[in-house]
Amino acid sequence: MASNKRRFGRVRKLSSGRFQARYPGPDGVDRPAPFTFATRKEADRWLTLKEAEITRDGWLDPNAGEVRFRDYADEWLGTRELTVKTETTYEGLLRLHLNPTFGDMKLKDIRESDIRKWRAARRKSKKGKGQAPKAYRLLRAILNTAVRDKLIRENPCQIEGAGQEYSEERPVLSVAEVFKLADAINPRYRALVLLATFGSLRWGELAGLRRRNLDVDKGTVTVRETVYDVGELVKGAPKSRAGYRTVRLPGLIRDDLRRHLDKFAAPGPDGFVFVGVKGNQLRRSNFSKYWADACEAAGIKDVHLHDLRHTGNTYAAEAGASLRELMNRMGHSSTRAALVYLHARDDRARELADRLGERAAKELEDASSADDESDDRANDHDEGDDPPAVGALV
Repeated sequence: MASNKRRFGRVRKLSSGRFQARYPGPDGVDRPAPFTFATRKEADRWLTLKEAEITRDGWLDPNAGEVRFRDYADEWLGTRELTVKTETTYEGLLRLHLNPTFGDMKLKDIRESDIRKWRAARRKSKKGKGQAPKAYRLLRAILNTAVRDKLIRENPCQIEGAGQEYSEERPVLSVAEVFKLADAINPRYRALVLLATFGSLRWGELAGLRRRNLDVDKGTVTVRETVYDVGELVKGAPKSRAGYRTVRLPGLIRDDLRRHLDKFAAPGPDGFVFVGVKGNQLRRSNFSKYWADACEAAGIKDVHLHDLRHTGNTYAAEAGASLRELMNRMGHSSTRAALVYLHARDDRARELADRLGERAAKELEDASSADDESDDRANDHDEGDDPPAVGALV
């Protein structure tokens, strides 16, 4: 068939009557357009646009996105520096939530409509519904990298709000309730309850705390290590640089910490501060029964151990901690999490409202008293200017 000569690319008419466009890619490979055209003019226009795309360095190898999602996701995971816990979480999200739908799809074939249907099915599912936002965020991160690798032109994860989690507000315990729990739990774990609250420590940080990092005399706890329970106990580092921190502790709990170190902690500077009844490294699964029994004995329902950290952070905010001070105490590098704690509990809000009302009432009373005194002075002045009574002149 006759071919049409152009400056860039070429067009030829096929035996079917339609027109095929071909062009030289920047990689030196001669490539056909992905579809044919009804007219030569349409084919010419397509080649003009393709030339402009290559000129502005916007060209993508049409074969680059041929890799399967599961293969690319495995490679992506292998190139990331992740904590053991995060890596385990990502592997679970891929295995249970993403690969069953996208695993065998080519990257270039994943469309926003596919993701929308997947998300709708996840949200209707009774099992794993709460993991959908996490899985979506992971999918978006992987495909963002695919865009940077020029395997796909744009990320199809464009669903607004799909990665947001809306968890219920966690309870904040009063100081009395915290000590009620500390009194009710097995004495071996009393200090753990208090340190989780007033030190704002996570479970893994408590389980990985060693004697050398708890200075009772100075009233500080230093976080340098954490423990991840992923079927086995794995020693790890804090999640971020901000996680390495020293937290100052109130004198209120120092005596409890001293008694704990004397009676329950493992010996030596490298000994764990908190260990199990048999002296073994602390595991959440073994601790959970002691926690449940203490909550029942204290009459406190629907409270998780992590709520103690939440409670302690709220105490710090109410005590006047700035945003930066909260971030340092919590071990966070972003403001988002710390901002959660810059709100008041209901009783604190009531206290502030009452104090506001009392101050306003006092100011109103003072203003009223000042007005009365002014009136009295005016009356005294008027009486002094009155003419003497007639009887007084007789």
